[in-house]
Amino acid sequence: MTTPKDSFPTLGKKQPTILKQRKFKMWMMQHWLKVAIIGVIVILIGLSIWGLMSLESFYRNLTIAQMPISLLMAGIHASIFVFMYLTFLRGGFAKMDKKNIKGARVDVRWDDVIGIDEAKQEAWEVVQLIKDRTKVLQIGGKIIRGILMVGPPGCGKTFLAKAIATEADIPFLSMAASEFTEVFVGVGASRVRKLFKKARTLAYGYGACIIFIDELDAIGRARQFSFFGGGGETNSTQNQLLVEMDGLKDNDFDIIVIGATNAAEETLDPALMRPGRFDRKIYIDRPDLVGREKVFAYYLNKVKHDPAIDIGLLSRKAVYKSPADIENIIKEAALIATRRNSDTVTHKDISEAIERIDMGIKHPKKMTHYERKMVASHESGHLIALYILHPTDDVFKASIISRRSALGVVHHQPREEYYTQNKDVLLAGIKVSLAGYVAEKLKFGVTSNGVSSDFRHAMAIASAMVWNYGMGENGFIGDQSILLGGYHRFDRISEDVRQKLNEETNRILTTCLKEVEDLLKREEAILDRFINELLKKEELEYDEIEAIFKEYGKAGMKQSLRTE
Repeated sequence: MTTPKDSFPTLGKKQPTILKQRKFKMWMMQHWLKVAIIGVIVILIGLSIWGLMSLESFYRNLTIAQMPISLLMAGIHASIFVFMYLTFLRGGFAKMDKKNIKGARVDVRWDDVIGIDEAKQEAWEVVQLIKDRTKVLQIGGKIIRGILMVGPPGCGKTFLAKAIATEADIPFLSMAASEFTEVFVGVGASRVRKLFKKARTLAYGYGACIIFIDELDAIGRARQFSFFGGGGETNSTQNQLLVEMDGLKDNDFDIIVIGATNAAEETLDPALMRPGRFDRKIYIDRPDLVGREKVFAYYLNKVKHDPAIDIGLLSRKAVYKSPADIENIIKEAALIATRRNSDTVTHKDISEAIERIDMGIKHPKKMTHYERKMVASHESGHLIALYILHPTDDVFKASIISRRSALGVVHHQPREEYYTQNKDVLLAGIKVSLAGYVAEKLKFGVTSNGVSSDFRHAMAIASAMVWNYGMGENGFIGDQSILLGGYHRFDRISEDVRQKLNEETNRILTTCLKEVEDLLKREEAILDRFINELLKKEELEYDEIEAIFKEYGKAGMKQSLRTE
């Protein structure tokens, strides 16, 4: 924690007595009404006692005897009045929580924020500006008034905002944007005024204060202006927020408004994004491989776990997972370990937790031997094509135990984050989707209706390659469709061009199908081995799959599609 002087950036090196005076004034600003009420009550009690003492004994006793009934009736009348007032004039009993949280009570240390190092570096500048406001003003700079944190859910936006408050040792006020909006117009604007009034009071005593508004898009979306007055409550709430943020420039202390949203910036009103409001943006993304290892280590330290757990393998298996997802995985693994009466969480528990979250809970079905063998053939085809042909994904598990609506599954993940997909990756996705169909046809001569979702997926990829990405070989480039009335129309494309594009889509599918057929016929021995192993064990883990491919001299060998 910082020293008391650092907590008052606007006071510099002033005497401690001045700081105490500010704290006392701040306390009076917050509680003056309570003090006034207590004072009035004490005076009234004193006057009542003085009045009773001046009465004759008979009248004094009569007054004292009637006092409980009078107090009871007064309480009933007051309750009826408050109920009617809140119900008809204040929009119900819903009101803003007036509990303020100081930085010391938030207690989210800077080192607790892990996996988002780039965002932490940007946020640290904010902490330094809060601590050393004088240096910024000396060179003519301006204090940051608004910070917008943008990123997927569960990546630590609220956590980082609390860490800023803790590190700077200043009060932290938090509200969700949905708490501002009510049915009655004007209630949201009133709550915004109350929030900023409370922040000004705290900033006066502590030198600075942070206001955190979660899910800002609930009140920050582009305003609607119509003759019929649509969006009136949201518009008035947002207008009040804009006014309050503009009013911060006149204060001699720091109030920093931090907004968090999962929505795209384009959905927010331009007035919120202009300089002087939410002009500093911090982008918080899902952690990379190194970040996920740190997050796994952090949450594993909160439970009793097997020290032999391979955190690196878990991190590769949890690509695209957010810190919240990883925390949920560890919690689920702890529950699984508890159900099997174990004292520690093992690698198997964590793997099962990931599978349960990603693929669903197992619910075995009683199938005939023929059905089980067909499912095993289907999944083995996916497994072999994925392992040998796919340039970016690794197989972590193969199973013929039904989950959700699937009779079997091959669980795979990219080895690392990829933000684009080239033609080779897309073609590999088509081949993997078709491999289940090819394996069924190869082993049984017929196929099942279980291939429908695979065909749908393969067709979607091939169609996007030709129509959207210009990856066909017929010379046509780009998506020439237009969106009219919510539907895609192709009025600008001739029938001849559409036919050629469809032919190119079908050519991609048939070419991929032929390559998969050649692969599975060539590796039919491996296909039979995986079918038998799945029928016997029902599930195969990563190490077992790798061992079988190594046995046939295929371990670690993918086609030249593999990218580095």
